[in-house]
Amino acid sequence: MGVPFHQHLFPPVKKIVGEFNLIQNGDRVAVGVSGGKDSLVALYALAQLKSMLPIDFSLAAVLIDLGWPHRDWSGINNFCLELGIPFKLVQTQIAAVLFEIRKEANPCSLCAKMRHGLLNDTAKQLGCNVVALGHHSDDAIETVFLNMFYNGRIACFQPATTLDRSQIRLIRPLLYVSEKTTAHVARKLALPVSANPCPANGKTKRDEIKKMLAEQIKKDKLIANRLLAAVKTLWKVPSP
Repeated sequence: MGVPFHQHLFPPVKKIVGEFNLIQNGDRVAVGVSGGKDSLVALYALAQLKSMLPIDFSLAAVLIDLGWPHRDWSGINNFCLELGIPFKLVQTQIAAVLFEIRKEANPCSLCAKMRHGLLNDTAKQLGCNVVALGHHSDDAIETVFLNMFYNGRIACFQPATTLDRSQIRLIRPLLYVSEKTTAHVARKLALPVSANPCPANGKTKRDEIKKMLAEQIKKDKLIANRLLAAVKTLWKVPSP
């Protein structure tokens, strides 16, 4: 795991943590993990950064189980044990509520609200004041296009946001990291990634945007960098 392996992960994570003051002394950070590659890479990166940054903070991993049958989280539990990070599994019936009871045609927004609400509540119960999510640069770019196409506005989530109700600070430390990098790191580390069983997976508006952008990037690989530079103009850099 030499420099070539980590050069596209640790430097950009350290950069955004410093620029936006994402993690501060005394923070207790709950990392939301889902079984996907991005959240597991975020957990790994923050675990390694504990020994790299002159900041005293602690980590916990929280997984919101949506209730799909036959899910095995032992791999993630073992990964957290290897990292020396507490692992909290929260069992729910969100999948049944969305697809069997409500029969939602477009379940993604409500699913996200329910998951994030439980994640934030669990973080508070664990004594954490920060929640870290695994959104990467591709997610940010896609979100801007989703907002333009379907909401008629130019907007994106921020690297750091304080939630008014809970006073939890929400951070996204991978926003300078591409999905290509998270996929590469997950493969190299053989992270315990599990397939998403949701029937909406691969069929969402975000997936359509992702495919559209991929076609453009095939023609010009620098488009992704230009789009990220444009997204950065929407982010509010904290005052010194």
